[in-house]
Amino acid sequence: MAKRSGNDRRIDYVEFDVADVARAKKFYGEAFGWSFKDYGPGYCEFRDGRLAGGFAAGTARGGGGPLVILYADDLADAQRRIEAAGGRIVKPAYDFPGGRRFHFTDPDGYQLAVWTAH
Repeated sequence: MAKRSGNDRRIDYVEFDVADVARAKKFYGEAFGWSFKDYGPGYCEFRDGRLAGGFAAGTARGGGGPLVILYADDLADAQRRIEAAGGRIVKPAYDFPGGRRFHFTDPDGYQLAVWTAH
């Protein structure tokens, strides 16, 4: 078994699908003083001084809320545990610039994601 990090199985990141990344940055920067790091025109990371998250260009979820992203040292083990507990994988694991992640729904239909670093 791999050594566990201090973030294993904890909420690590919150992501908002937004219609306009620049507009979201302007709003949260002005309203809350958040700082931002761009990763191209369709994605930016925000930091509020305690938590990091992101704005992803897409269809705003509105009432569905942000995507909660958890961290796992072992992505395959996390997927196995989620499925064993009654969750359903809705977006299979895929690579992104910082690591790898997948999305799942819990038994009530809430969608979350789990990621791991490369």
